[in-house]
Amino acid sequence: MANTREPILHPIPILSLHPTQITVGMREVKEKRKRWREQRSKKKQAELLGKHMIPVVLGPDRRHYIVDHHHLARALHDEGVKDILVSIIADLTMVDRDAFWGVLDNRRWIYPYDAKGERRRFRDVPKSVVDLKDDPFRSLAGELRRVGGFAKDTTPFSEFLWADFLRRKISRKSVEIDFEKATEKAMALAKSKDAVYLPGWCGPLSDD
Repeated sequence: MANTREPILHPIPILSLHPTQITVGMREVKEKRKRWREQRSKKKQAELLGKHMIPVVLGPDRRHYIVDHHHLARALHDEGVKDILVSIIADLTMVDRDAFWGVLDNRRWIYPYDAKGERRRFRDVPKSVVDLKDDPFRSLAGELRRVGGFAKDTTPFSEFLWADFLRRKISRKSVEIDFEKATEKAMALAKSKDAVYLPGWCGPLSDD
């Protein structure tokens, strides 16, 4: 089994990629779309694609299962990009089809939770990036990390863990109505001791 990231030098259709999560933060997708449009030349766009290959697991049906960069894949699709380069992090073509999702779960390569933070069946994971659902708290967690609320961490799905923490503290309506104010509240929560167990926690606010 290959554990090193092996780039596939021929493009893979984005619509053939199979997600391993149910939701994304659509606000974050829009930001990535904006950044893509800022790459005005074909050369710059090609360079961006070369730097952001999609990590995938090769499944028993030889389908490519995305294990990261769902937001980027969805953003590029929405911008009309048809194909993308992928990097295979594991070959699981020998795994029985019925056991495959359990193996992904055991390796923490799947996050089958919906926009309410509730675990769903593997069959509820979308079959295409087009069908990924919006979770505003995933966008809030992404923004919180960008403004220094917590550090980037290697823990799988760390931003989803932060999203679930924020979901229990802030109403969805308030996030949708005033994102900036919700971000300020999220920052205060991130610096509280209630968040000490979360990956990338940066400690409480100083009293100085």
